Amino acid sequence: MAAQLAPQSVLREFCPLYYLLNAIPAKVQRGFRSVLVYLTALDSSSDFLAVGSSIGMLYLYCRRLAHLNKYSLEGKYDAITAVKLLSCFDDLVAVGTSSGRVAVFQLVSPLPGRNKQLRRFDVVGLHKGSVTALAWSTNGMKLFSGDDKGRVVFTSLDLDQGVCKPVLLLEESSGVVQMEYSHQVLLVSTQQRSLLYCTQKQEVLQLGTKPRKSSGRFGACFLPALCKQSDLQVFAARPGLRLWRSDIRGQVEDTRLLKPLFNSQIPQFELFPRPDPIGGYRPADRQLGLLSCFLKEGWILSWNEYSIYVLDCLNQVIIGALESSGDIVSVSCCDNEIFVLKGDRDIIRLSNSPEGLASNLLDLSVCLSSPLTTPTILRSVGSVEIAQPIRTMAIITEGGGREDGEGGEGRQEKAEEEEEGGVEEVEEAEEEQQMEVWLLLWFTWIPGTACSNHTCPFC
Repeated sequence: MAAQLAPQSVLREFCPLYYLLNAIPAKVQRGFRSVLVYLTALDSSSDFLAVGSSIGMLYLYCRRLAHLNKYSLEGKYDAITAVKLLSCFDDLVAVGTSSGRVAVFQLVSPLPGRNKQLRRFDVVGLHKGSVTALAWSTNGMKLFSGDDKGRVVFTSLDLDQGVCKPVLLLEESSGVVQMEYSHQVLLVSTQQRSLLYCTQKQEVLQLGTKPRKSSGRFGACFLPALCKQSDLQVFAARPGLRLWRSDIRGQVEDTRLLKPLFNSQIPQFELFPRPDPIGGYRPADRQLGLLSCFLKEGWILSWNEYSIYVLDCLNQVIIGALESSGDIVSVSCCDNEIFVLKGDRDIIRLSNSPEGLASNLLDLSVCLSSPLTTPTILRSVGSVEIAQPIRTMAIITEGGGREDGEGGEGRQEKAEEEEEGGVEEVEEAEEEQQMEVWLLLWFTWIPGTACSNHTCPFC
């Protein structure tokens, strides 16, 4: 009898991200040397995709305008090991490197009263190892960074004054693997334990009574809470496919045994064919990894270098899985999307719907259509966008001091990169404003009606 095929998950890859991968160079020239570019870190939001690289360059793709900017950290070309996006009053990107450097980019916005000049804040000297985790406060005034030596640094940001003040917050005996911040509580997962740090009381509370017997990259995440700190609950991964649920004091309320879920056929994420085998590998010892809440109440995204699982903890079922050969580098989720960085330079988007204008803004177009007419709704299809050429942005450095070693050669390379970019910030703002006008015209136009403007492209 032929082997039974694994069932397909509701989440799948609708279209490869060629528009992004083709826009990021595979090689760069460093003097007389040609250097390969590996992708090393990833984060996502509804507006941006941020990708770190082995050459210390951050590639930021604006999903709304379909263009790619690059941001250099200058100085030493350390690999970017962590990246974290935040959209608040300003769009912010935090970056951590293999040498322990942390940089914050305050992005340019065309909106009135928003930031008009790209600025960078540097945090140097406090981390002694590679930065492994970053976490923002909702308002962008607090940034937490952890490294593989166990240090956690808190950086207070004042964007109006253009200053940042970093301090050493915690020093653990093992490396930090994941962090989250909510309601003035920092959740830190290390190789040996998970803990809660209350920033008001400066109090450390461990999840459970004892550290884990075996060390590993086991993460933890907050469950979506209401308005009070006391409502916070935590899911923490444990060895042996176990999941703890604890309160804000670190008291374990229940343990969920997930191992029986893996005894039956596991729904697999359907992916586009690739030259090398990307799935089908089954690690000898399945484990949970880093955790994030995803899409629906009770859904948990778990990942490590070997596997990705989406679990429904309420109904005790596995929504989908990707079991690979140990080359999963980074995973990020937002809304109904999961982005996976695999190998040297492969990025996969998993979702229950295609990417693109027609699918993402379908509900908005229906709401803006006239109730007196029958709206014309486009069928959702996969789409491939073409990114504009990469732009190198001029940066104002504020806050922390510069690293040593930024001599004439570093400044010369910076000047060459700016000259290669050749894009004025005013032109970019005008392009963004023009795009917003066209989008506004598109969403407010009612199918089947005429417009008083005879030059309107939709009439």
